[in-house]
Amino acid sequence: MKNFLMVVNPYKDDESTISRLVDSQIRILGGDTLITDVSTFCNSDHDRMSEMTGKMDCILVLGGDGTLLSVASAIEDIDIPLLGINLGTVGFLTEVELVDIESVLYRLVNDDYAIEERMMLEGIVKKTDGSEYRKSALNDVVVSRAGFSRIIGLNMYAGNHMVDTYEADGVVVATPTGSTGYSLSAGGPIVSPGGRVIVITPVSPHSLTAKSIVMSGDEEIRIEIVKKRKTQETEAIVAFDGGSDIGLSAGDEIYIRRSANVTKLIKATDKNFYELLRSKFGGAQ
Repeated sequence: MKNFLMVVNPYKDDESTISRLVDSQIRILGGDTLITDVSTFCNSDHDRMSEMTGKMDCILVLGGDGTLLSVASAIEDIDIPLLGINLGTVGFLTEVELVDIESVLYRLVNDDYAIEERMMLEGIVKKTDGSEYRKSALNDVVVSRAGFSRIIGLNMYAGNHMVDTYEADGVVVATPTGSTGYSLSAGGPIVSPGGRVIVITPVSPHSLTAKSIVMSGDEEIRIEIVKKRKTQETEAIVAFDGGSDIGLSAGDEIYIRRSANVTKLIKATDKNFYELLRSKFGGAQ
């Protein structure tokens, strides 16, 4: 690799100290860079985004996991791998730490790396007024309550088969990559990132028996919003990878399935998935 697009979260690198350091290291190694901020990049139209990525070998994402998720969603149909440099807290996706930057860049320039393909989800929100919204997610699709101190009703289907009816704070539909995020906090299982499954985890269900369900990645999930509030039109909200919320009313439906696109993540360290679990989540070293 010689040509790098650097997408930076300016709130994590407010004086551009880290991005300048990375740029300097790449140039010392004989590479070249183009630098932009995450807001400019993710809000670009498809033609402009294709132009920025067209001559690049990879995208270096400087920020936290949220920054990488935003970039992954923005380039869902553009074939270019990502490498996350952690300027956040846990940094499970942005696994390269500041102390490792020099060695990782050396490996990239010398083509000493691997690429992992991560499953994504695509969702269609169908509202009763006929409007539709299409979104994608690398981590998860979350349906949650629209207000405090109340629960929502959800009917869950796999294809044409009823799975369950939940009265809960919400539900998380996660990829294997997303299984270490909100789904894990809600009591869901950890899934190896190479899997091709969908994890359904209810959030604070009003039930003694509602548990996570791991479904085949070939199944289509349908979630129907059930009327619970007589005085409130918006029953729930849905967010893809923690992005902007879409309000949901009774009768609205969300269709979720495995996307035809994948996110390509560069592996340029020797840590495997299980070592990352131990180091990021405080297990024994």
